[in-house]
Order: sequence, then C-alpha cells, then structure tokens
Amino acid sequence: MAAREVFAEHGREAQMDDVARRAQVGVGTVYRHFPTKEALIDALVAEAFTRLLVVAKEQAQRDDDPWDALVTTLWAGAEILAGDRAVSAIMSEVYGPVNVDLDLQLEMHETTNKLVERAREAGALRPDVHLDDIPMVMCGIGMATCKPHNVPDAWRRHLAIVLDGLRAVNASGPLPSS
Repeated sequence: MAAREVFAEHGREAQMDDVARRAQVGVGTVYRHFPTKEALIDALVAEAFTRLLVVAKEQAQRDDDPWDALVTTLWAGAEILAGDRAVSAIMSEVYGPVNVDLDLQLEMHETTNKLVERAREAGALRPDVHLDDIPMVMCGIGMATCKPHNVPDAWRRHLAIVLDGLRAVNASGPLPSS
C-alpha cells in the first residue's frame, strides 16, 4: 500500500499528496477514501491492531502454557511493528493514546488482560506487572525497530531482555509503584 510506504519514509510528516503520487492516483481519490491524514493514520494503526488481536485471541484460547501464550502475543506484536515501518514510525511519534475504534480497543484490552492475568496466576509473570505496562513495553520495542543498532534486528534482542524482566523468577525486587 502506498500510504504505508510513504508513512514509513516520512512518519507523521507524510502528506496526502505524497500518498497520492506514490499510489499514482489523484489526491482527490485519496481524500475520498480518507477525508483527513489523521483518518488514514488511524486506518493504518487499526489494521495493525486488528492483526495483533487475531493472534492475541488465539493465544488467549490456549489452555496449556499461559506464559508462552503471552510471549507469543508479544512477539507477534513486535513482528508486526518491525514489519510495518509505517505503523512503527507513526506509533513512535504519537503522544498519548492512539485513535483506534473503541470496540477494537476494548477487545484488545480484554484479551491482553486475560493473557496477563493467566500468566500472573500461573506464577510466570511478575505479580507487580500491570496491564498498562504491556502497551508501554511494546511502544518501546516499536521504537527500537526504527533505531539504528550495530546488530541487525536488534529489537529482537531488546524484546528478549524485556521478556526476561517480565518473568517472575527473574524479579530482583518489586517494581517502583509511584
């Protein structure tokens, strides 16, 4: 998709004219589908969230290993961010919550909460990890997918380090609470 390529290159600074040029259509065509740049950004982000929700829901249905279900979901989210430079660039520049359909947000929240609670109840996830920690961690990993590093795909290393920190057995003490 042309929009993805343009936003991957320019982040939120991308212009609708650039998207139209890349798609080889008139700018009016782009505006007919997306009345504003923000609407286009929202659509790109919503599509990525929808892809992640499919994985999260599959993992939430598992009954074998709650930690692996959570980890599989986090890896899928990181893969989506690493594979979609447009969404990574957009998310790295967003201050505050993203503008995604409320139903999609609620479903993602409920599904992620189920994954977190199950992993915590199994004793695999640190007991002091909050649901809100997960999107923040993933935002950090998303930013890492865009940063230069001397190791190719360094975000994989970063996620592995973060996952080790989330494990209950690796906790060196309680997390700061304020």
